[in-house]
Amino acid sequence: MAEYKESRFVSRPETLNPAQYYELTPEKRRLQEERVTIRAKLKREYQLQLNDPKRKGLVPDPAVDRWMFARSDNIYPNSRLTPSVLLRALGMGGPMLLMYFAIKWDRERKLREIREGKHDDPFSYHV
Repeated sequence: MAEYKESRFVSRPETLNPAQYYELTPEKRRLQEERVTIRAKLKREYQLQLNDPKRKGLVPDPAVDRWMFARSDNIYPNSRLTPSVLLRALGMGGPMLLMYFAIKWDRERKLREIREGKHDDPFSYHV
């Protein structure tokens, strides 16, 4: 670990706290070793499945499965309705709605003028 010079103005960062690394209780050290052994066993099991010459098909990877679930099936917790989302939707849908109503209003006005006889119908086949 690199030497860290203490400062009067700021406290020592948690990541550089030597008690976190060197003064572990036997219970914490045992739990850490158990996690490392479990991780090593899972890795070895996956490597054996992956490198098996007689395997048929794909080897399921639990980490990839969790990632795909979080990305595709579990969308609701990750997409919330916030003001910025509403502004984006308005920015995308607003101009389209504006054009729709402008064209609708213009068409209704022209049809009303054609019915009243103020405007000639350019597509009329009845002369």
